[in-house]
Amino acid sequence: MHTLTDSATMLRRNLLHTVRYPGLSVFTIVLPLILLPVIVYVFGGTLGAGLPGGGPDGAVQEYLTYVLPGFVFIAIAGIANGAAIGVSMDMTEGIVARFRSMAISRAAVLAGHVLGNAIQGVIVSALLLGVAAIMGLRPTASPLGWLGVAAVVAAVSLVVSWIGVALGVAADSVETASNLPMILLLLVFLGSGFVPAASMPEWLQGFAQYQPFSTFIETVRALLYGTDPGLNLWLALGWAVLLGVAGYIGARVLYERKSVR
Repeated sequence: MHTLTDSATMLRRNLLHTVRYPGLSVFTIVLPLILLPVIVYVFGGTLGAGLPGGGPDGAVQEYLTYVLPGFVFIAIAGIANGAAIGVSMDMTEGIVARFRSMAISRAAVLAGHVLGNAIQGVIVSALLLGVAAIMGLRPTASPLGWLGVAAVVAAVSLVVSWIGVALGVAADSVETASNLPMILLLLVFLGSGFVPAASMPEWLQGFAQYQPFSTFIETVRALLYGTDPGLNLWLALGWAVLLGVAGYIGARVLYERKSVR
């Protein structure tokens, strides 16, 4: 209970930082909302024409249907940057040393960053769905499908936040921490978020199809449109558990090691 109470306090601290210093959070949330219509209306006519059902009249809408899950996970991958920067600032500016002199659970300091950034991931995902609906998207998910989408989005937001926190603790400076999470964005682009994996060179197809973000994207895509995610659902669950445990253990071990210096 002590850890849970301290984690709630640290979450409140993180949310207050977001309100009082909104620059990074606003950029993380607003940029995907702007890019979605830009990419769809500028490139959708060409890219959507190669998708099933994407004839001359329906290419743009078909591409919106296809690309939305990719944008959701681009946005979620982006929250790792805020998590890494936030925890790196704490590590380098002395506040952790102050916390260490107080009766505060060490796990709570990291948990506050993770929960705060995971909430941002859920918010930006909901906003993207709203923008897509305005643009004409009409998902056919059942109530159970929507519940599944929400669960995957929340779980991946937590996983990405733990990875971002681990990278922030590992970094020696805020500048380094701001660059390390870029690998997560690269994974989204090297997956099936924007074009089918089958359209990529043969040597890249296997990686693109089975890497973590492709399984997350394909699972959400199937749930949104009422189809069976099949193997992708189990792969997504496996990747989420593996990456979440790795991020948590890495963050805790590095944090404990640096906290005793």
